[in-house]
Amino acid sequence: MFKKWFISLAAILGLVLSFNLPVSAKTFLSFGGGPVGGTFQYFANGISVFVQKKYADIEISAEGTGGSTANLKLLDKGDIDFGIVYSGDAYLGRVGKLPKDTNQYTNVRAVAYLYGAPAQLVVRADSGINSALDLKGKRVAVGNAGSGAATAAERFFRHIGVWDNFSPQFLGYSAAAAAFNDGKIDAFWVFAGYPTAAIIEAATRDKIKLIDVHKDAEKTGFYKVYPFYTPLEIPANTYSNQTKPVLSFQDAAYWCANQNVPEDVVYRSVKAIYSPEGLKHMVNIKKTAKEMSIENGLRGVSIPVHPGAAKFWKEMGVKVPDLK
Repeated sequence: MFKKWFISLAAILGLVLSFNLPVSAKTFLSFGGGPVGGTFQYFANGISVFVQKKYADIEISAEGTGGSTANLKLLDKGDIDFGIVYSGDAYLGRVGKLPKDTNQYTNVRAVAYLYGAPAQLVVRADSGINSALDLKGKRVAVGNAGSGAATAAERFFRHIGVWDNFSPQFLGYSAAAAAFNDGKIDAFWVFAGYPTAAIIEAATRDKIKLIDVHKDAEKTGFYKVYPFYTPLEIPANTYSNQTKPVLSFQDAAYWCANQNVPEDVVYRSVKAIYSPEGLKHMVNIKKTAKEMSIENGLRGVSIPVHPGAAKFWKEMGVKVPDLK
């Protein structure tokens, strides 16, 4: 009798004490990627999977979105917690100078540089199109409406004077490749790390050619007006039938966060990804991630850095600029 009473008392005490034990709360986050087949989505998935694997108390859901500009707006409203945004869009959005949009998106913070995103303009090898100026009267896929690709396309093509003279088609990369192969469009624009799956896909059915967009950018003063774009060279043989290097320009793709994401969550997330194990994981997900490094951590940053990320970068000896 006494033994039964003692066991029952012990069970009750254990139950009472269990209510007083600290319970580790789980943090649920959403990560805005981009269109299907685009580099943004690979990176969003890769980061989400690794951070969750590292920390049992953090759960991240990678979500498909329209891309950079869409992510900027979703982040600003707090509809997503993390997202990938081009440095140029982040800066112009912060100061209210996005195309046809004077809203100021000031609730977004930089976390880390991911990779340089080059402009890639694809045409058929026998199309007779040899420069961006030759697109007049053509059907050109420019990316999903609201995406960073579409925003950059309008920015560039309007600057060189052809935007109003061709028919823009707002298609994601995979859809654009399919439309290109079906003869429904004459060219398509990709703003993502190379090699891009959609271009590889298109090149399996048609002989393609990449257009040098640097030439027209330099000639028209594009870099002076938009200094966050920088010239680069896409190496020969990046794609089939591309035997020579092609000049282009790039923006920086940034991992960003809403300003209200807890400092500790951001700190631990970026620390996990920029560990040797995390960087190896990202390169396995997408070769473009080879640009990710401690040295490049805040390369081309254009908006204020999240406090959690700033703490990590300072620990790594990276200078954190005081941006307003």
